[in-house]
Amino acid sequence: MDKVHSMSQSSSRVTFKELQQIIKMGLVQGNLIPAFAGAWLAVVMKDHSFLASIPQILLMMIGSTLIMGGACALNNFYDQDIDSIMPSKQNRPTVNDRISNRHLLILSFAMMIIGEIVLFTLNVPAGVIGLAGIIGYVSYYSIWSKRHTTWNTVVGSFPGAVPPLIGWVAIDGNLTLMAFALFLVVFCWQPIHFYALAIKRQDEYSMAHIPMLPSVKGFKRTRISMFVWLVCLLPLPFLLSKLGVTFIVIATSLNLGWIYLGLTSFKAKDETKWATKMFIYSLNYLVLFFVLVVVVSLIKLI
Repeated sequence: MDKVHSMSQSSSRVTFKELQQIIKMGLVQGNLIPAFAGAWLAVVMKDHSFLASIPQILLMMIGSTLIMGGACALNNFYDQDIDSIMPSKQNRPTVNDRISNRHLLILSFAMMIIGEIVLFTLNVPAGVIGLAGIIGYVSYYSIWSKRHTTWNTVVGSFPGAVPPLIGWVAIDGNLTLMAFALFLVVFCWQPIHFYALAIKRQDEYSMAHIPMLPSVKGFKRTRISMFVWLVCLLPLPFLLSKLGVTFIVIATSLNLGWIYLGLTSFKAKDETKWATKMFIYSLNYLVLFFVLVVVVSLIKLI
């Protein structure tokens, strides 16, 4: 009876909300912010016409959305065994049989292939970097590091930080120090963000035998690692010195504010509460930093 019910569920139409869960739309939207910022900064710094660049920016955003969504869908396919164990994942369509493996794979590969075609249409570097992001996320992170090493979060930070590079090369065709600076901001941001999340879900990861740092090394070791990455963020605004002193001051204030938040809660007995504060700040940080990049460069353009 249960098997018949499961088959009827997977054969019914997936809702738009469920589709968003399958492709991890929240994660995709978060990565589109630095992707747009990278493209916008290239327009400004390389003296391109914004109006003439709009088609390139739109195609870059569409291509990036497709490859990221497709890679996330493939990640959900591969992670079904561990997701079925973790309580927070029980509503995923890949766990409750709302989508069949066949349809999931078709969706995933169709999105990635179309996305790559779009990016290669822009130029070869955009397509190559997009492909590197897919391979890094699916192969090195999802299949290998996530299940085998506590360095999984750092390994996943490499493909997770390529969106601003795609955005930049979609406009300019070449990578510069400023493009790599945006990459490094996202790269250093990710361990802090995901370690905070891993602290909140430490019991779940232990249950699924996923070697996340908090589950294996404990809270104190994870918190030290988070501060190391916070310190790594500090000099990065200076790599974007062409945006001016105002940008450096505000961006550095964001970094110092994050360190201050962590230190003021350092003696907190409630580990989850501390992690929640750090997680919320991380979400706001990513948006504010890249909005700041866009606004400051817009002022310079005007």
